[in-house]
Order: sequence, then C-alpha cells, then structure tokens
Amino acid sequence: MTSGAVNIEAALAALAAALHGEGPAVELADGPDGSPVLAFPETTGIEDAAVVVRTSGSTGVPKATVLTVDALAAASMATALALKGEGQWLLALPVQYVAGVQVLVRSLFAGTRPWAMDLSGSFTPEAFTAAAAELTDQKRFTSLVPTQLQRLLDAPSADTLAALRRFNGILLGGGPVPPALLAAARDAGLQVVTTYGSAETCGGCVYDGVPLEGVWVRVAEDGRVLLGGATIAAGYLGAPELDAAAFVADNGVRWFRTNDLGELDGDGKLRILGRADDVVITGGVKVSAAHVQAELEKLDGVRAAFVAGVPSAEWGQALAAYVAVADTSPQGFDEFAAGSRWAAALGTLAPKTVLAAAELLMLPNGKPDRLAMSVRLSELHQGK
Repeated sequence: MTSGAVNIEAALAALAAALHGEGPAVELADGPDGSPVLAFPETTGIEDAAVVVRTSGSTGVPKATVLTVDALAAASMATALALKGEGQWLLALPVQYVAGVQVLVRSLFAGTRPWAMDLSGSFTPEAFTAAAAELTDQKRFTSLVPTQLQRLLDAPSADTLAALRRFNGILLGGGPVPPALLAAARDAGLQVVTTYGSAETCGGCVYDGVPLEGVWVRVAEDGRVLLGGATIAAGYLGAPELDAAAFVADNGVRWFRTNDLGELDGDGKLRILGRADDVVITGGVKVSAAHVQAELEKLDGVRAAFVAGVPSAEWGQALAAYVAVADTSPQGFDEFAAGSRWAAALGTLAPKTVLAAAELLMLPNGKPDRLAMSVRLSELHQGK
C-alpha cells in the first residue's frame, strides 16, 4: 500500500487504538508543508472521544469538531447499509478533513485495507486511475468532490472510465453538484451517490436526499436544515459558546443546526436550497445567490459557478459571480465576462461583476473557497 506524503499505516494504527479505547483521540492536522501529521489533542471531559476534525473554514476560522467512537461506528454502519455492503476504499481526499478520515475509519470497521492515492501533488485522472488499479476487493468505494469528478470525466481515457465503473459506489459531496456533471456521470454508467453532511455529522449522512439509518432531518421555521441522531458530534473542542449555538437537544435527540436552507418533498427527501447567509439584498430586493449560481450552471460552456454579494456604493450589495468556463483562452475569459452570453438569459438576476476562470478557487479538501472568491470578487467590483 502506498501513502505518498501521508503515513497511512501510522494513521490507521492510531485510529484503531482510539476506536478501541486503547489510545488518545487522533487528529490528522496540517503539517508545516500542508501535508497531514498525527496529533493527539487533549479531549479531557469528552467521553469516548476518538477523532478531532477541523471544519473546512470555507467561510471563516475552522472549528475543531470532536467525534466519538459511537458516532463514528453509527456512521460507518449506516454507510455500509446504504451502500449494500462493505468493501475496499480508495482514499482520494486529504485525511485532514472528515471525508478523508472517514475512508480510513470505515475501512477499520470493515476490516479492509484502504489504498491511498499520492496526494502530495495535484489531483489528476492519471494518478486516480493508477491508484484504482491497485484495489483488489470485488466491492470498491471512494469519496470524491465535484471538482475531482469533473476532471475525471473531461475527455476521459478508456482506462479511467473502466476504473470508475468498477466502483460499487462513488460518494460525491463537499458542495453542490452541478446537474450536468451528475447527468454525465450517470450516463457514463457510474454508481454515483450524492451526499450531504459535515464534520459535525461524521461527514455525509444524507444520501441522494435520504437520511441514513439512525439519522433524522427536519427543517426549522427559519428554513434551516437540522440533522439529528447517532452520528452527531460531541461538540467543538474548547468552544462551549459555539456548541450552544450549533447543537441542541430535543426529546432525547441531539441535533446540529446547519447553515443551510432546505425543504423536504412529499417523500421526505431533502433538497438543499442554499446557505442561510447567501441571500443578497441588492437595491432593496432579496436574491438567492444559490439560485443565480444554478442558473449560471445551466448555461453551455459553464463548468461551475460561485455567486456572492459584494459591497456596492450604488446598490448596498451587488451580485458577483466567479465562473469556471470551458473556453479557458484569454479571449474566452474576456468574452464570457463581458456578458453577451448570459446577461439576457439571467435578466434582472444578472451579476454586476463576473470573473471567468479555468476553475473555481478551492480549499485543500476540494470544497470551493468561498471566502477567497468573495474577496477576489469584491476587489474586482471595487476596481470598476
């Protein structure tokens, strides 16, 4: 088994000890060069603490989330039930984040050996395909974020497609999945499962809109999504004031208040409508940034988009969009930003400022870096 910059053997041994109550809680923290290092944070007073995971910090300072043995066991069992079995996992995400560390945890509970990509460089289809070829079990799983899957499906080789089709389940999470990407994956014959969750819920706990076994979903009066049940974290390390705002108990169930807005359809399936903080008030009108993002992503030649409100002397806030486009030539960027292709289609929802690029800015865990893109858009808008 290869590990690249990650000492997977040491990580597995430390996690196994923590899960068996024979060692301290484990954190796979960022080292000086950004690669993960083993750390053992002090979790005195938190019963059965096994893993500490930092939230992604896409909108602010990361929080240290404490996951217990019972929560991780419940998440692992529920995942196996949803995927109709246990198998061998390919680690394609950084272990500093919950989706990556869960690959190792699920493998330990299943008694299988994961294979880790070399994550010391950038994610490439060639590296993923080579790593997938090392899997030996008949049942195979992996977790990806949308950007990774997009790269894998951009003019894929026959070997890459064959490797992807061998997976019994490809968990896809970490952010909104463009409908075109999901359609392309399923048209290619891939067993893709969209997931929703966070570090505070032991990772994805809602698959294709349906909560896992032992997980409850409800929508509060203010439209926020609440997730409850056995997979909920013990809380944030050393931050009781954050705990009080994020976690609540009701009728014996522990709930996590997300920052997402959602709705449940007639069948009880969850649909995420956007973030509670993505409503932009521009010129006195409330606009959902998530809705504008979805409209942009429907356009031909748009790979992904991020929309935010930026300070505006004229409008109070103005809509601005960071858009990953298929035509990555300088002329392609300029033509898209000029608005000839999308301004009429979006009408009054058209952003005042658009930055076209080859890709969205991303965090190391593959999630969109909302904070960095908001700063870039704000600077661009102010410079007009």
